[in-house]
Amino acid sequence: MADIIAPEVRPANTHFSSGPCSKRPGWTIEALSNAPLGRSHRAKVGKEKLKLAIDLTREILQVPADYRIGIVPASDTGAVEMALWSLLGERGVDMLAWESFGAGWVTDVVKQLKLKDVRKFEADYGLLPNLAEVDFDRDVVFTWNGTTSGVRVPNADFIPADRKGLTICDATSAAFAQNLDFAKLDVVTFSWQKVLGGEGGHGMLIVSPRAVARLESYVPAWPLPKIFRMTKGGKLIEGIFTGETINTPSMLCVEDYIDALQWAKSLGGLDALIARADANAGVIHDFVAANGWIANLAQVDETRSNTSVCLTIADPEVLALPADQQGAFAKGMVSILEKQGVALDIGAYRDAPAGLRIWAGATIETADMKALMPWLTFAYQTQKATLAKAAA
Repeated sequence: MADIIAPEVRPANTHFSSGPCSKRPGWTIEALSNAPLGRSHRAKVGKEKLKLAIDLTREILQVPADYRIGIVPASDTGAVEMALWSLLGERGVDMLAWESFGAGWVTDVVKQLKLKDVRKFEADYGLLPNLAEVDFDRDVVFTWNGTTSGVRVPNADFIPADRKGLTICDATSAAFAQNLDFAKLDVVTFSWQKVLGGEGGHGMLIVSPRAVARLESYVPAWPLPKIFRMTKGGKLIEGIFTGETINTPSMLCVEDYIDALQWAKSLGGLDALIARADANAGVIHDFVAANGWIANLAQVDETRSNTSVCLTIADPEVLALPADQQGAFAKGMVSILEKQGVALDIGAYRDAPAGLRIWAGATIETADMKALMPWLTFAYQTQKATLAKAAA
């Protein structure tokens, strides 16, 4: 067997994790030097920082002026849970799931909130459910971009403008990389540590006037924990959406998010961020098209993510192995890439089919993505050689 030669060029940045994601290019700890550490977040300086984070979010994501934007605890998960616990139950709900996080929201609604009028629309990894079957006279909960499957909705055309229910969208790996049609979305959530590479622990909750009307007119049948409460005396707590956070935020993380937002603005805003993610994902998709041993988990081109690109091993010899050995093959590739110091944390999500998951969001440089591709071949060939040796 011919020697397997390692590529000469290595990515300058080896951070291809799908969350927390890579910091922006050029980031150093000095970016946080203006954080008001040791100060109250309710002091003037703290309020100004929190409001700046909200204002920049609105500007870059192009959020309509009449939508509220709040900083909430517990990352994207906290933001989604706030929406589910505060808004659902007024009418029936359709739940969409095609990967692990969407499936988690189904579990919460059925087993924790114990709602009775729930319809589930589910699909295997790599596919979307039939969106035409969804009833938007009911509330609808879905992820825009399935982080663990690499499958996204192509657009919001499946959502009618004259819907009667609310649309609750987990957009954590889509915000800042894909066009979110806010006119079709009543609740949008995401976290700082995804596309902009911010620090973890804080979530963003964006609500439409329709969602506010529901909050002010509907009282859930269950008790709400303090960190979920968005109304008082039947009125929205407006302070939540001006920077008066429900619990104490990390001003260090806030400063980091502001830095990422200002970087995004310096590039040209949302269009520039989307273009960077598209270019990065395009490198991977071109590589897959040119190499038969690897395949995109997302089976339809228009539903393929430009951030969390999920790949499977398509080599017939590997596919003929038992499932646990297929998983071991993929994990072996991930281990080789880490030991070579070229890619960190790119294994498939634990609940997803065996394979690779490469983050292609805007904080990744396209040159680094191009440098990574030959190393995928190197890792694959090395694993194949190991497989052949074991079979000999």
